[in-house]
Amino acid sequence: MTTRTLTHWLAAWSRGDGEALDRLAPLVYSRLRQLAASSLRRERPGHTLETGALVHEAFLRLLGQGRVSWKSRSHFFAIAALMMRRVLIEHARRRHPHLPLEAAGEEGMAEAPESLAVDEALRQLGVRHPQARRIVELRFFGGLHESEIAEVLGVSVPTVKRRWRFARAWLYRYLARPESP
Repeated sequence: MTTRTLTHWLAAWSRGDGEALDRLAPLVYSRLRQLAASSLRRERPGHTLETGALVHEAFLRLLGQGRVSWKSRSHFFAIAALMMRRVLIEHARRRHPHLPLEAAGEEGMAEAPESLAVDEALRQLGVRHPQARRIVELRFFGGLHESEIAEVLGVSVPTVKRRWRFARAWLYRYLARPESP
Protein backbone atom coordinates (compact mmCIF):
# COMPACT_ATOMS: atom_id res chain seq x y z
CA MET A 1 0.00 0.00 0.00
CA THR A 2 1.39 3.34 -0.92
CA THR A 3 0.84 6.36 1.27
CA ARG A 4 -0.55 8.21 -1.73
CA THR A 5 -3.15 5.52 -2.47
CA LEU A 6 -4.23 5.34 1.14
CA THR A 7 -4.46 9.12 1.41
CA HIS A 8 -6.55 9.20 -1.78
CA TRP A 9 -9.09 6.71 -0.41
CA LEU A 10 -9.16 8.42 3.00
CA ALA A 11 -9.96 11.73 1.32
CA ALA A 12 -12.67 10.09 -0.78
CA TRP A 13 -14.17 8.48 2.31
CA SER A 14 -14.12 11.88 4.05
CA ARG A 15 -16.21 13.23 1.18
CA GLY A 16 -18.79 10.48 1.73
CA ASP A 17 -17.77 8.11 -1.07
CA GLY A 18 -19.08 4.69 -0.02
CA GLU A 19 -16.92 2.88 -2.55
CA ALA A 20 -13.85 4.43 -0.95
CA LEU A 21 -14.57 2.63 2.29
CA ASP A 22 -14.77 -0.69 0.44
CA ARG A 23 -11.37 0.01 -1.13
CA LEU A 24 -9.88 1.37 2.09
CA ALA A 25 -10.72 -1.50 4.44
CA PRO A 26 -8.38 -4.08 2.86
CA LEU A 27 -5.61 -1.50 2.62
CA VAL A 28 -5.62 -0.72 6.35
CA TYR A 29 -6.62 -4.06 7.86
CA SER A 30 -3.13 -5.52 8.35
CA ARG A 31 -1.81 -2.31 9.96
CA LEU A 32 -4.87 -2.20 12.25
CA ARG A 33 -4.14 -5.81 13.27
CA GLN A 34 -0.54 -4.80 14.08
CA LEU A 35 -1.78 -1.91 16.23
CA ALA A 36 -4.26 -4.18 18.00
CA ALA A 37 -1.64 -6.88 18.64
CA SER A 38 0.73 -4.26 20.01
CA SER A 39 -1.99 -2.89 22.30
CA LEU A 40 -2.90 -6.34 23.56
CA ARG A 41 0.75 -7.20 24.31
CA ARG A 42 0.72 -4.36 26.83
CA GLU A 43 -2.32 -5.83 28.59
CA ARG A 44 -2.34 -8.46 31.30
CA PRO A 45 -1.80 -12.09 30.24
CA GLY A 46 -4.97 -13.98 29.39
CA HIS A 47 -6.83 -10.91 28.18
CA THR A 48 -10.29 -11.88 26.96
CA LEU A 49 -10.28 -9.65 23.88
CA GLU A 50 -8.62 -11.03 20.79
CA THR A 51 -6.82 -9.08 18.10
CA GLY A 52 -9.58 -9.46 15.50
CA ALA A 53 -12.29 -8.40 17.94
CA LEU A 54 -10.32 -5.32 18.94
CA VAL A 55 -9.76 -4.36 15.28
CA HIS A 56 -13.43 -4.78 14.44
CA GLU A 57 -14.68 -2.83 17.45
CA ALA A 58 -12.26 0.02 16.73
CA PHE A 59 -13.21 0.04 13.04
CA LEU A 60 -16.91 0.19 13.91
CA ARG A 61 -16.17 3.19 16.10
CA LEU A 62 -14.26 4.82 13.27
CA LEU A 63 -17.28 4.31 11.04
CA GLY A 64 -19.48 5.82 13.74
CA GLN A 65 -17.45 9.03 13.75
CA GLY A 66 -19.39 10.31 10.77
CA ARG A 67 -17.49 12.34 8.27
CA VAL A 68 -13.96 12.99 9.42
CA SER A 69 -11.56 15.08 7.41
CA TRP A 70 -8.59 12.72 7.45
CA LYS A 71 -5.36 14.72 7.16
CA SER A 72 -3.10 11.77 6.36
CA ARG A 73 -2.54 8.07 6.91
CA SER A 74 -0.81 8.97 10.20
CA HIS A 75 -3.91 10.83 11.32
CA PHE A 76 -6.12 7.84 10.48
CA PHE A 77 -3.94 5.31 12.30
CA ALA A 78 -3.55 7.63 15.29
CA ILE A 79 -7.32 7.88 15.66
CA ALA A 80 -7.67 4.11 15.14
CA ALA A 81 -5.12 3.44 17.90
CA LEU A 82 -6.96 5.78 20.26
CA MET A 83 -10.21 3.96 19.49
CA MET A 84 -8.51 0.67 20.37
CA ARG A 85 -7.24 2.16 23.61
CA ARG A 86 -10.77 3.29 24.52
CA VAL A 87 -12.14 -0.18 23.78
CA LEU A 88 -9.52 -1.72 26.10
CA ILE A 89 -10.20 0.82 28.88
CA GLU A 90 -13.97 0.26 28.67
CA HIS A 91 -13.39 -3.49 28.69
CA ALA A 92 -11.21 -3.20 31.82
CA ARG A 93 -13.79 -1.03 33.57
CA ARG A 94 -16.58 -3.50 32.78
CA ARG A 95 -14.50 -6.33 34.23
CA HIS A 96 -13.53 -4.38 37.37
CA PRO A 97 -16.51 -2.19 38.25
CA HIS A 98 -15.85 -2.69 41.97
CA LEU A 99 -12.59 -0.76 41.77
CA PRO A 100 -13.44 2.83 40.84
CA LEU A 101 -10.40 4.98 40.23
CA GLU A 102 -11.61 7.54 42.75
CA ALA A 103 -11.23 4.92 45.50
CA ALA A 104 -7.81 3.78 44.39
CA GLY A 105 -6.05 5.45 47.30
CA GLU A 106 -8.30 3.76 49.87
CA GLU A 107 -8.69 0.26 48.42
CA GLY A 108 -5.57 0.00 46.32
CA MET A 109 -5.39 -1.14 42.73
CA ALA A 110 -3.59 -4.44 43.14
CA GLU A 111 -6.40 -6.36 41.44
CA ALA A 112 -7.13 -3.85 38.70
CA PRO A 113 -5.43 -4.02 35.32
CA GLU A 114 -2.52 -1.67 34.81
CA SER A 115 -4.38 -0.09 31.91
CA LEU A 116 -6.75 1.60 34.38
CA ALA A 117 -3.85 3.08 36.33
CA VAL A 118 -2.19 4.28 33.13
CA ASP A 119 -5.49 5.72 31.92
CA GLU A 120 -5.89 7.67 35.15
CA ALA A 121 -2.30 8.92 34.94
CA LEU A 122 -2.86 10.05 31.35
CA ARG A 123 -6.10 11.75 32.35
CA GLN A 124 -4.25 13.65 35.08
CA LEU A 125 -1.43 14.57 32.68
CA GLY A 126 -3.99 15.85 30.18
CA VAL A 127 -5.56 18.19 32.72
CA ARG A 128 -2.50 20.45 32.74
CA HIS A 129 -0.55 19.28 29.70
CA PRO A 130 -3.00 18.14 26.99
CA GLN A 131 -0.47 18.11 24.17
CA ALA A 132 1.96 15.98 26.19
CA ARG A 133 -0.87 13.51 26.81
CA ARG A 134 -1.67 13.42 23.12
CA ILE A 135 1.96 12.74 22.24
CA VAL A 136 2.04 9.80 24.66
CA GLU A 137 -1.17 8.41 23.18
CA LEU A 138 0.04 8.76 19.62
CA ARG A 139 3.47 7.30 20.30
CA PHE A 140 2.69 4.62 22.85
CA PHE A 141 -0.76 3.52 21.74
CA GLY A 142 -0.66 4.63 18.12
CA GLY A 143 2.85 3.48 17.35
CA LEU A 144 3.54 6.70 15.46
CA HIS A 145 7.06 8.00 14.94
CA GLU A 146 8.07 11.49 16.04
CA SER A 147 7.75 12.89 12.52
CA GLU A 148 4.24 11.43 12.15
CA ILE A 149 3.20 12.85 15.52
CA ALA A 150 4.56 16.24 14.51
CA GLU A 151 2.51 16.06 11.31
CA VAL A 152 -0.70 15.08 13.12
CA LEU A 153 -0.31 17.77 15.80
CA GLY A 154 1.10 20.47 13.54
CA VAL A 155 4.25 21.00 15.62
CA SER A 156 7.96 20.49 15.02
CA VAL A 157 9.80 17.23 15.65
CA PRO A 158 11.98 18.86 18.37
CA THR A 159 8.78 19.95 20.14
CA VAL A 160 7.50 16.38 20.03
CA LYS A 161 10.83 15.11 21.43
CA ARG A 162 10.83 17.63 24.29
CA ARG A 163 7.22 16.98 25.25
CA TRP A 164 7.73 13.21 25.01
CA ARG A 165 10.65 13.40 27.47
CA PHE A 166 8.61 15.63 29.78
CA ALA A 167 5.55 13.34 29.63
CA ARG A 168 7.59 10.21 30.35
CA ALA A 169 9.17 11.81 33.41
CA TRP A 170 5.82 13.17 34.61
CA LEU A 171 4.09 9.79 34.22
CA TYR A 172 6.95 7.98 35.93
CA ARG A 173 6.73 10.30 38.94
CA TYR A 174 2.93 10.07 39.03
CA LEU A 175 2.84 6.27 38.85
CA ALA A 176 5.71 5.87 41.35
CA ARG A 177 3.92 7.86 44.09
CA PRO A 178 2.86 5.66 46.98
CA GLU A 179 -0.73 6.93 46.81
CA SER A 180 -1.00 6.59 43.01
CA PRO A 181 -3.16 3.87 41.46
